[in-house]
Amino acid sequence: MDLFLAYLLIGSVVGVLAGLFGVGGGLVIVPALVFLFTRIGFAPDVLVHLAIGSSLATIIFTSFSSIYAHHTRGAVLWAVCWQLTPGIILGAVLGAMVADLMPGLMLRRLFAVFEWLVAAQLLFGIKPAAARTLPGRVGMSLAGSAIGGISSIIGIGGGTVTVPFLLWCNVAMQRAVGTSSACGLAIALAGSASFVIAGWNGDTDLPANATGYVFWPAVLGIAISSMLFAPVGAALAHRWPAERLRRGFGFFLIVLGAYMFLMG
Repeated sequence: MDLFLAYLLIGSVVGVLAGLFGVGGGLVIVPALVFLFTRIGFAPDVLVHLAIGSSLATIIFTSFSSIYAHHTRGAVLWAVCWQLTPGIILGAVLGAMVADLMPGLMLRRLFAVFEWLVAAQLLFGIKPAAARTLPGRVGMSLAGSAIGGISSIIGIGGGTVTVPFLLWCNVAMQRAVGTSSACGLAIALAGSASFVIAGWNGDTDLPANATGYVFWPAVLGIAISSMLFAPVGAALAHRWPAERLRRGFGFFLIVLGAYMFLMG
């Protein structure tokens, strides 16, 4: 029960942050689960994979409310989403296969570098200039594959990759965020399913209540509380200074990245 309360706590923090910044929770969920799984005593060879697979699975549950909210405001470009989705699915499957072949320490450090890149974007306000229009079918498939692959390996919903790509292609910010939320469901479904299959290899190091690399007690606890607390973050976002919040979250990601990089 104490562990389930810890998962609920992680979810509440993730929900508030998602409401504040409009970001998915993987950047926080994965380091938090790595910390917990290490102390529980999960096998080092699989605990990072379990954290990533479980993070992706939580996004399945949390993305529905986000998609609905953006859809009702007309902010989801469904045609763009459908164009990206085939590539996203392929990339997410391949990303899970690549992650399965990587040792846990390498995955941790790759995740740390990604967190530092996101932190730099937040701290310095880096945004891609609108330099072109959306590419054709082949270009969208390639972009979707890159988005799905990166997101699956890292265990995120893809917003930190999808939104910059859409902004670069001259899509307005509100619609870029809304479309990214819809693409996140495809990433979560394909990525978590692939992590389940990747973990079904007869590995005796997997804990009870895990299906492949998805640990269900963590998924359920985080999903429940993050959905409950997301409105709290959204309400706070209208009261607190946006610039200070953005920089604070950037420094927080630097700390999480340092933990993932140095504590292997």
